[in-house]
Amino acid sequence: MKSFSLFSALTGTSLTPGRRAFLTGTLLLTSTGLICRVLGFFYRIFMSRTVGAEGLGLYNMVHPLFSICFALCAGSIQTALSQYIASHPQRGRAAFKTGLVISLALSFLLSWIIAAQAPFLAERVLMEPRCAPFLPIMAFSVPFAALHACINGYYYGSQKSRIPAFSQVAEQVIRMGAVFLMASIWMEEGRPITVSLAVYGHLIGEMASAGFTLICLGFFPPDSTAQKKDRLSFPKTAAPLMALALPLMGNRLLLNLLGSAEAIWIPNKLEAFGLTNSEALSIYGVFTSMALPFVLFPSAITNSMAVLLLPCAAQARAQQNERRIGAMVSMSLRYSCYMGILCIGLFTLFGGQLGESVFHDPDAGFFIAALSWLCPFMYLASTMGSILNGLGRTSATFLLNVAAMVIRLAFVVFAIPSFGILGYLWGMLASELVLAFLCCLLVRRLAAFSWDGVNMLIKPSLLLILSIGLYLAIPERIRLSSAVPDFLTAVFGMGVISLCYGGLLLLFHQRRPPADTL
Repeated sequence: MKSFSLFSALTGTSLTPGRRAFLTGTLLLTSTGLICRVLGFFYRIFMSRTVGAEGLGLYNMVHPLFSICFALCAGSIQTALSQYIASHPQRGRAAFKTGLVISLALSFLLSWIIAAQAPFLAERVLMEPRCAPFLPIMAFSVPFAALHACINGYYYGSQKSRIPAFSQVAEQVIRMGAVFLMASIWMEEGRPITVSLAVYGHLIGEMASAGFTLICLGFFPPDSTAQKKDRLSFPKTAAPLMALALPLMGNRLLLNLLGSAEAIWIPNKLEAFGLTNSEALSIYGVFTSMALPFVLFPSAITNSMAVLLLPCAAQARAQQNERRIGAMVSMSLRYSCYMGILCIGLFTLFGGQLGESVFHDPDAGFFIAALSWLCPFMYLASTMGSILNGLGRTSATFLLNVAAMVIRLAFVVFAIPSFGILGYLWGMLASELVLAFLCCLLVRRLAAFSWDGVNMLIKPSLLLILSIGLYLAIPERIRLSSAVPDFLTAVFGMGVISLCYGGLLLLFHQRRPPADTL
């Protein structure tokens, strides 16, 4: 309670129960997300040194098929459950049971298709026959992912994020422990460590998260037993739930198909640029499994906001509370800009040092620095897209995402053969810029919110420059001690700049009236 009082005093806003619940959920999801990403870094470092960049590239070619299955049977139903339960809390249990039956039925069907058609899918769809042995293992994880997604949707719709947050940690810890154990056993037996280690790790992680959430559901159900509940039949809950899920399902399916085409074509177009198959897979593995996770690390904060913004926006829409929606949008814009500008400075300054020290790969450092310019646009698109979904504009969000994917695919097809992986970097920047701009423009038409370019863009940029100057003012013998590894030197520098930046933002924060509430 004291921490919330401090927040209120610093920001000049009153904390209503809705705002307090939102902040609590965001902080919880963010903290567990950061823990998972730190663990994930150690996991990726281990995998990059055991499986290698080419193996990681091969794994990233297999994963799109799982993403397509998840879009069809899990992700869309999770979002629909979250939105429906937030608007009709008394129907939560009935909606969850209905969604779970539909999701599991679809997941078993999709798993069977992938396992039965693995050679065909590997050779004809993925255009890489070496992927065939890994597809049945990946397919077996789909039902567990569906179970986990439905339970998470139930909790998110009830605006209780604790269990989904801790399930991420459980999944990561168990996956890492199992993979380290398997690797040590295989090395003792003299077995070669291949990409199958990463695929088994994925399966174990999905089983762990499903088991954890299922146990928690039995002991800590999201709705109170004393709460009055509507007892509805399967057809009465299936119809409105699938009315929400089917558009999302179609949307996510098309987006994942486009994303899968992108993952398949990038190595192919890199070969057209002049690289060998092994070199193309290695570059792709460095880009997707080494550099991109670094840049996405801070998105644990904005992703947590996005997950919780959807049910909040749906609830505000059901209550016709336009002021609450406007406050939600303003807050999301402000903190997305703050985060994105900070990340540009940090990754531009320390990207090369991070890539060299962690992965011993100069390409990783170059990609980290180049991808940093995506951060503000990715964060804005993520939070604004979630608000649009919560306001019932799922079709518009879908069309905007398709447009962004088409732009990226155009760069994959036409730019990579001429400019190599640099052409894809240009495509990512162009697509994220267009997506963020269009999302903000559409939200502007639906909700009245305050936009202050000086305080959201110019002020944080100047404060970032000042923070970097303060860091560089530290004596060089302290900043660049030869006794300290390069990675720790980079982490120290990033930490100092982040603390200075956060402190200056609080110092120069423009107090807002108490009416600006969630």
